[in-house]
Amino acid sequence: MKVYKLQKQQLIKVSIEQVWDFFSSPANLEKITPASMKFRITSGDLPKQTYPGQIITYKVSPVLGIPLFWMTEITHVQKHELFVDEQRVGPYKIWHHEHHFLQQANGVLMTDIVHYALPFSFLGRLAHSLFIKKQLQDIFDYRYQVVHEVFSNNLPQTF
Repeated sequence: MKVYKLQKQQLIKVSIEQVWDFFSSPANLEKITPASMKFRITSGDLPKQTYPGQIITYKVSPVLGIPLFWMTEITHVQKHELFVDEQRVGPYKIWHHEHHFLQQANGVLMTDIVHYALPFSFLGRLAHSLFIKKQLQDIFDYRYQVVHEVFSNNLPQTF
């Protein structure tokens, strides 16, 4: 089984509290996901902050508009430092997404580290090279841009 890694970093020039409040709120996932993915949380009422053991369910349409069910679990939370979501049911064979936050003198360095594997052996590897790798890059590039816009004015945000 081939396990891939995607890593992205972004400096966000606001306080750790603002960054944490935004990213640890499941309600903000839709804001940072491209509309083309038709991403929708189906879990019902969500708490304001993630917590270990939290299950979040989604509908997402990553390929040809075909809706897929996706369930993740928040497995680790260290306030103002990191949280981890792992797929329990969904399109990947493995999905392990670490969200790291490090206070810097000029803001917060956010690092996303995703380890993922695809089903279907050779076909999964082929799909990865043909479009999945680019699609994931595009999703995280979109996220980078939205985060930049949300925090670009350096004013306190209300989420």
